[in-house]
Amino acid sequence: MAKKDHVSETPATQMLRAHKVAFTEHPYEYLEHGGALHSAEVLGWDPFAVVKTLIMQDQDAKPLVVLMHGNRKVSTKNLARQIGAKSVEPCAPEVANRHSGYLVGGTSPFGTRKAMPIFIEDSILALPKILINGGRRGYLVGIDPQVCLKLLSAKAVQCALLD
Repeated sequence: MAKKDHVSETPATQMLRAHKVAFTEHPYEYLEHGGALHSAEVLGWDPFAVVKTLIMQDQDAKPLVVLMHGNRKVSTKNLARQIGAKSVEPCAPEVANRHSGYLVGGTSPFGTRKAMPIFIEDSILALPKILINGGRRGYLVGIDPQVCLKLLSAKAVQCALLD
């Protein structure tokens, strides 16, 4: 596949442009199950600054979004405690796809099909710039992490585990 400098619009980039958010585009060769560690490696970024978008659900199967460092896992126990849920678990891929409107591996927190509460690991907010999925596999966008607070009303949490 030829490397393209411009990727066609996604619901995520449409939302960012509509809100006049400055972002950089970072297409890369998608690798099935490669995740944030793969994209960080091929793009030459620290995986700590490559943010994964995880679709999870609480004990009532209500979906929620967790934004986490690429080289960290989510402590579902800590997350549940902080958001007042009994339990939190990852959604099955097909359920995540339905909630977000994106394919797993290409899930962006911007422009999701369903409005869901969004939680961001608070140490992400200290970074000067992050790479986060732009709404398709093999496509990240570089933004100021504060955009997640302003545009998504994300709530900061502390639920990271070392990967």
